Amino acid sequence: MKPVLRVEEMRAVDADALRTVSEEALVERAGTAVATWAVRMLGGTYGRHVVIVAGKGNNGADGRVAAARLRRRGARVTVVEATDAPDRIGTVGTVDLVIDAAYGTGFRGTYRAPAVPAGVPVLAVDIPSGVNGDTGEACGEPLRADLTVTFAALKTGLVQGDGSLLAGRVEVADIGLDVSRARMWVIEDADVARLLAPRPRDAHKWQSAVAVVAGSPGMTGAAGLCARAAYRAGAGMVRLGIPGGDLSDLPVSEAVGASLPVRGWSAQALVMADRCRALVVGPGLGREDATVADVRELVAAATVPVVVDADGLYALGTGDEIGTALHAGPDTTAVAGSAPGRGRPTVVLTPHDGEFTRLAGAPPGTDRIAAAGALAQRSGAVVLLKGSTTVVADPAGNVLLATAGSPRLATAGTGDVLSGVIGAFVARGVDTHHAAALAAHVHGRAAELGSPEGLVAGDLAELIGRWLSGIRR
Repeated sequence: MKPVLRVEEMRAVDADALRTVSEEALVERAGTAVATWAVRMLGGTYGRHVVIVAGKGNNGADGRVAAARLRRRGARVTVVEATDAPDRIGTVGTVDLVIDAAYGTGFRGTYRAPAVPAGVPVLAVDIPSGVNGDTGEACGEPLRADLTVTFAALKTGLVQGDGSLLAGRVEVADIGLDVSRARMWVIEDADVARLLAPRPRDAHKWQSAVAVVAGSPGMTGAAGLCARAAYRAGAGMVRLGIPGGDLSDLPVSEAVGASLPVRGWSAQALVMADRCRALVVGPGLGREDATVADVRELVAAATVPVVVDADGLYALGTGDEIGTALHAGPDTTAVAGSAPGRGRPTVVLTPHDGEFTRLAGAPPGTDRIAAAGALAQRSGAVVLLKGSTTVVADPAGNVLLATAGSPRLATAGTGDVLSGVIGAFVARGVDTHHAAALAAHVHGRAAELGSPEGLVAGDLAELIGRWLSGIRR
C-alpha cells in the first residue's frame, strides 16, 4: 500500500525531519529526484532544451536544483519565474520538456499556467501548480502533467478531484522522510495477494459461505449478479434469498435458494445466514415500507458482518436514522469482524453519490475523502464511497483508497457485482475495512481485462475470477 498524506500532515512530517536534517539537504534530494525523472522522460540530455517554471517557495527551489543537475548532464535549461511564465514560455524557442515547479501543495488563489506547445511533455513537481493539495480541486488553469514526481507520500489532492486527472502518472520519490504516521493508503495489486489468503488444502464450502438477500419478483437480475460475483470472488457457498421469489427459477444455478415471503422475511433471512460468514443485503429488493422494515430488522440483528447496498441503503434512512438502524440490534460478543469497541458485527455501506447524499444529508463535495470519513464516524460503519477513486473509510479515521476505477464500470449492475465481491472477501477472512477496499481494487482491475466498449456487469463477474487467478503467478 502507498501512504497518502494531507497537506498539514506533510508539513508535520517535514517539521520532524528538519530536527535532524537541513532544509537545503531536503531540497537537494527533491531536486535531484526531479532531474532523474526528467532525464528518463527525455531519453537523454545532450542538446535537449528544458524549460523550468519556478516559483519562490520550496517547489521553485526544487526546480532550480533540478536545473543545475540537468545542466551538468548537458541539457540547455531555461528557468522562467512563475509570475512571468504566461508571457515568457512561448518566446524561448524549441522546447523538449517543461517542468512545472511554480507552486506546491500550499498554493492558495488562482493560477494561470503558461501555454505549452502541442506535444511537449510536462513534468510536475509534487503536484500540478494550481491544484488544491487536499481536495484536488483545480484553482484556475493548471497544466496537465504527463508525470508528477511527488515526495515521500502521495497527497490527497493527487488521488481525488481534478488532481487525479491533471497529475498524469504519479511517481513517489523517497527523500528520507518518515511517513509512518499515515492513516490513508492506496491499495495495490500486491495487497490483494498478501491479504487475501488462498484456500487451504482442506477447505470446504462453508468456510467461506455468503448469504445474499436481494431481488424481488420480476427483479432478480441484481440478485443474480451479486451471487455470481460472490462465487467468482471465492465464496464456497452462496445462500440466496429473494423475498417472494420462485426457488425453481434462481438466477444463479449454483446458489442454494432459501424461501422468503414477500413481507416479514427478516427472521427467515437470519436463519438462512446462520452458517454463513458474511451477509449481503439490498440489491433489487425494492423500497416498499415493509421491505424497509425488514432490512432494518435484519441488519440490526445480524450476527455476521453485513454489506448493505442499493435498496438496502435506502432502507437505512437518513441522518440520525442510520445510527439507530445500525446500532439497534443485540450485543453479540466475540463475533468475527466486530467493530472496535462494539460487540456486534461491522456493517459496510456502499453508496454512490446519490445514495451518499441521502444517507449523509448533503453531497460528498470536493473533498470526498473527508466526506466518507465523516459518515463512517457518524454511522459507526465502514463507508465505501464509489467513484473513479473509491474511498473506503472506517469509524476510527483510517482510509483506504482504490484508484483502479474507470468509465468501463459506469454501467448498470456493476455495483451489485461489487457488493458480492466484498461479501466473499469478508467470508474468506479479511476484515471488513480491507475487504471492501480490496474488492473495489479488484473490481476496477478486472474491468481492464474486458473490452473498452460494451462491458456489462455480467461480463465483470467472470473477469473477477480470471483476474484473481493471476495474482499469485
